[in-house]
Amino acid sequence: MNLYSTNNRALRVPFRKALFQSLPADQGLYMPVDVPRLPAEFWARLPTLTLPQIAFEVAHALLQDALPAEQLRRIVDDAVSFPAPVVPLSTNTYVLELFHGPSLAFKDFGARFMSRLMGYYLAQEGGRPLDVLVATSGDTGGAVALGFLGVPNVRVTILYPKGKVSPIQQQQLTTNGQNIRALEIDGTFDDCQALVKQAFADEELNQRFRLTSANSINIARLIPQAFYYVGAYAQLQRLGHREVVFSVPSGNFGNLSAGLLAWKMGLPVCQFLAATNANDTVPTFLRTGQYQPRPSVATIANAMDVGNPSNWARIADLFRDDAARLSALVTGYSYSDDETRAAMQAAFDAHGYVLCPHTAIAWRAWQQWRQAHPHESAPGVFLATAHPCKFPEVLAPGVAAQVEVPRQVQMLSHRDQYLVDLSNDYPGFKSWLLVSATA
Repeated sequence: MNLYSTNNRALRVPFRKALFQSLPADQGLYMPVDVPRLPAEFWARLPTLTLPQIAFEVAHALLQDALPAEQLRRIVDDAVSFPAPVVPLSTNTYVLELFHGPSLAFKDFGARFMSRLMGYYLAQEGGRPLDVLVATSGDTGGAVALGFLGVPNVRVTILYPKGKVSPIQQQQLTTNGQNIRALEIDGTFDDCQALVKQAFADEELNQRFRLTSANSINIARLIPQAFYYVGAYAQLQRLGHREVVFSVPSGNFGNLSAGLLAWKMGLPVCQFLAATNANDTVPTFLRTGQYQPRPSVATIANAMDVGNPSNWARIADLFRDDAARLSALVTGYSYSDDETRAAMQAAFDAHGYVLCPHTAIAWRAWQQWRQAHPHESAPGVFLATAHPCKFPEVLAPGVAAQVEVPRQVQMLSHRDQYLVDLSNDYPGFKSWLLVSATA
């Protein structure tokens, strides 16, 4: 598998280099040179396949000869060891539950797959320890922490915005110890992401450390997110459906990028809904054609508090030759906190189903799109990206009482938290990295 930079299509690097480098030197994002279309034979037998079997075939088609097939199969079987069920709520409305992994968030798919790929290559080569830098607006950090916890020769540093993650999210970030370090940054997610990007571009740090990222800027985080789109379609096929509308909670837009990657591989999606909160950079672009990043705004759907989503560069690159197709395929929606709370209550009243705020935004987008397209027969699948127990302070009391808190979350409150407070200036962050390396 070879990849190029969204800033330089003439660049060619092998997958292994992109995995560890994360970002090209030109600050673009890596994209596959070839996105293969899966054969008709695959789609014909899709309903008979398990999620790990689907994941292997999708990964193998993309990664090609990046590693032996049997090794890839072992990695997939280990990483994708939990279900992603499509649950019917009403006629033609389904929820894809992506919160059954260790951190109770969809990002477990990407973090576990990537950590095992890195572990495989590190075991082959030895050499310098790997430093993983990751910015999180909520769920990424917890998934990365559990994905990499105890992986030999790897140290993980997680940056999260102070006061802008939920208490349970913070516990997931700060109670691990071992090779996981948490930095509480006095700023926004965009500030955290900017610090990580500056570090990757810093020549001194790159000479001192072997740096990589576990954010969705890393192509290895993105690829496994395509698995569950195809897995969801397999479940719909068993119910007699042949097309689908996906409503996708969207912050840094890695989730939508993965869905579009699956579509490029042949997944029959008739519409994607890019559903977000008050940080409406992308919905505004889809309406007006003007892409204008802006500072992020804090909302109750905090994992989507991103004003300048990195992965939009990937989506723009996928449709570089057909902007009209992008506008036709992807519809953007954005909602205020009040609208999000109303959606959480409405979904509970209608279905008796509890949604986290991010999932509620996706449900509301599907409802709005369906009202505007009453004759569309394709079912809607909205993605449930996190377990609602992670957001107890957002749920209405009567709704919160219906949430069963998983045991792994109950145990977090009894564990000590380890974190370092830092400002959002780069010199201070760089100094901490250099000093902590010898601590």
